[in-house]
Amino acid sequence: MRMGVLDIGSNTGHLLIVDAYRGGPPIPAHSFKESLRLSEHLDDDGAVDAEGISRLVKYVVEARAEAEDNGCSKVIAFATSAVRDAVNADDILTAVREASDVDIQVMPGDDEARLTFLAVRRWFGWSSGRLGVFDIGGGSLEIAVGTDEKPEVAQSMPLGAGRLTREWLAAGRSNEDLRRHVRSVIADDAGAILRGGGFDHAVATSKTFRSLARICGAAPSDEGQFVKRELAGADLHGLIDQLAVMGEDEIAELPGVSTDRAHQIRAGAVVAEATMDLFGLDDLEICPWALREGVLLQHLDHL
Repeated sequence: MRMGVLDIGSNTGHLLIVDAYRGGPPIPAHSFKESLRLSEHLDDDGAVDAEGISRLVKYVVEARAEAEDNGCSKVIAFATSAVRDAVNADDILTAVREASDVDIQVMPGDDEARLTFLAVRRWFGWSSGRLGVFDIGGGSLEIAVGTDEKPEVAQSMPLGAGRLTREWLAAGRSNEDLRRHVRSVIADDAGAILRGGGFDHAVATSKTFRSLARICGAAPSDEGQFVKRELAGADLHGLIDQLAVMGEDEIAELPGVSTDRAHQIRAGAVVAEATMDLFGLDDLEICPWALREGVLLQHLDHL
């Protein structure tokens, strides 16, 4: 079956088209993505502005055409925190539906954490034991932990790299202010995760963690999915000091950093460091699968 997953995130719209079948891994066939930066199109009332909606509508119309041209029999479309948190979410979804006939579902934060956990569990398997999964998005930080395919605890916190850049760093707050805020929010919810003990395998996924690992020396993406990649806490501590004195143009030249995300790498690094410190993690292994693959796997399981 050729099918697609259309992921409307806080930073990017991403259509992933795969050849999928139950009992096997989804095999990528085509990818179509565009920087939308919806989280930066929020007005003072918390609504996505007209320009942000227009860019989203245009992208979804084009994504539907891409899916049809590539022979997709089904497209699952969902949106995460930027639309989830917008006060005009219903208006956004209506505008998209009327222009494209695509029905985007808003994904709750705990489902985002749960499905990312499913993808990581399937990638690494049962030998990972008690698995801890960490995912820094544009609008939120997802954490999930468990010994099965469904996590015991799945949490979503408003600590995305884009959100923190906009609300803290771009607003003139210091790195130290941001550091205190991030650690306070994570620590408030850490008890439910730590109560079950440590992790046999601690894993990070998605773009921010992949970029940080690449900056710190992990293998580039062109070496393939099966190369082991890690982010070491000791390397991350040094990187944060380095990023604090670098301009956005300089950060964009670092390995693994895309131009449209360079502005939020500092905030992402602060969240990653806090996560590793508060959960006592010396390193995190990077998983190439994340939310989109989790959505696909869940759909295949229910066929």
